[in-house]
Amino acid sequence: MPKNSKVVKRELDDEVIESVKDLLSNEDSADDAFKKSELIVDAQDKDTDVEEGSEVEDERPAWNNKLQYILAQVGFSVGLGNVWRFPYLCQKNGGGAYLLPYLILLLVIGIPLFFLELSVGQRIRRGSIGVWNYISPKLGGIGFASCVVCYFVALYYNVIIGWSLFYFSQSFQQPLPWDQCPLVKNASHTYVEPECEKSSATTYYWYREALNISSSISESGGLNWKMTVCLLAAWVMVCLAMIKGIQSSGKIMYFSSLFPYVVLICFLIRAFLLNGSLDGIRHMFTPKLEMMLEPKVWREAATQVFFALGLGFGGVIAFSSYNKRDNNCHFDAVLVSFINFFTSVLATLVVFAVLGFKANVINEKCIAQNSEMIIKFLKMGNISQDIIPHHINLSAVTAEDYHLVYDIIQKVKEEEFPVLHLNSCQVEDELDKAVQGTGLAFIAFTEAMTHFPASPFWSVMFFLMLINLGLGSMFGTIEGIITPIVDTFKVRKEILTVICCLLAFSIGLIFVQRSGNYFVTMFDDYSATLPLLIVVILENIAVCFVYGIDK
Repeated sequence: MPKNSKVVKRELDDEVIESVKDLLSNEDSADDAFKKSELIVDAQDKDTDVEEGSEVEDERPAWNNKLQYILAQVGFSVGLGNVWRFPYLCQKNGGGAYLLPYLILLLVIGIPLFFLELSVGQRIRRGSIGVWNYISPKLGGIGFASCVVCYFVALYYNVIIGWSLFYFSQSFQQPLPWDQCPLVKNASHTYVEPECEKSSATTYYWYREALNISSSISESGGLNWKMTVCLLAAWVMVCLAMIKGIQSSGKIMYFSSLFPYVVLICFLIRAFLLNGSLDGIRHMFTPKLEMMLEPKVWREAATQVFFALGLGFGGVIAFSSYNKRDNNCHFDAVLVSFINFFTSVLATLVVFAVLGFKANVINEKCIAQNSEMIIKFLKMGNISQDIIPHHINLSAVTAEDYHLVYDIIQKVKEEEFPVLHLNSCQVEDELDKAVQGTGLAFIAFTEAMTHFPASPFWSVMFFLMLINLGLGSMFGTIEGIITPIVDTFKVRKEILTVICCLLAFSIGLIFVQRSGNYFVTMFDDYSATLPLLIVVILENIAVCFVYGIDK
């Protein structure tokens, strides 16, 4: 009996254990089902939260691949400013020493702000208006402000593309039309245009032939028909590229974003083979470390970082909104920022290699003219032949020999020297003449290219590069206008794009008057700087204090 009772007890215990196991297993499966249902509901809630009031997420257009997206962001951030503003700032603010403040501020300010715009666009998947409306309906004005600033910038930025188109069309000539000053014929004789002779052939061509500029902003002078046609062509190109959104513009990015790098590398190789190019690069990267202590240098570096990455325009947000939410935007922010920095340094090398060559050409002319003046003074007896070293031939003098003669005459004729009006003819003096903006592209660089062998080929390549750089930035700027409006008001993208471009062309006619260059300068100085600064400050406040930095 005791033995049997133990057996019964063991059997009962086994049944209890099995029933408990069954119960637990049922609870586990119920728990799993509950957890799964909770996850599904949670996921649905999140999707509904993000796409509140919109259609299915899959219906939103997406980039064909990651490369297309990176090229779009690079094309938008790398623009004309990398070619003509960064080299100017680098020269003005201490040469190689300027790169350090710029790099520090890129890491401290540029990349975090760029990442902020990438992440909000990718997470919320809307344009700038929708992103800030989602965070708080009271902040939608930030998006509208971005759109307005984008439109202001697009109005005059496309004019610069129009100027590049004009120069591109004129580059298929040998010699180039800005190579020599024009000749004026009258009844008795032919002579060089006096205004051109006082300045230079490229300066005269830019102001008198290309712009046909009036004497002041108040004097309209009517439309410049050549520039009007070029502006129309520029807007047609932008409209056709953007009419299908990223499906059309994304494919064009393969060419418009990569071609400028091909041209810059070709120019760099060609410039290194020119006499004096190393003088330009040496001058460029000779650091003036004392300038790093000036606050103005840091302020200008911060401004350049700010504009180089296209912060506040809405284009960065618009492009990233077509990404999947699991895309690694940390990596994208760092990659695009450093590609931008690399492009600026590459463009600076090219610009100053070419300007070094140009400075040497001008310096050779200066030495030849001043040597003739010295020979004349020797014949007139103003300078004694005895002070000139016997080994120096002033008819074919080298730069070193000329500087030796110049120093001797300056010491001997100390009191009378200013009357002689001799020039020291230093390459550094020519390189110290800081040129920026349109002056660098359409005057200094074009003048240097006239001295290149096969100059029409290099001119065609250079202006085609400018057109591509400009179009890449214009695509991002227009996307920053169209995407937010389409997302918010549900209008057809094709119709909105055509209306936007037609209206911009109509308003842009003020920039292709004879007084148009004054308006371009005014818009460039005042239309974007302060508004963009306010927009980016408000973006930070919105993310940190309204949305919550923990999220």
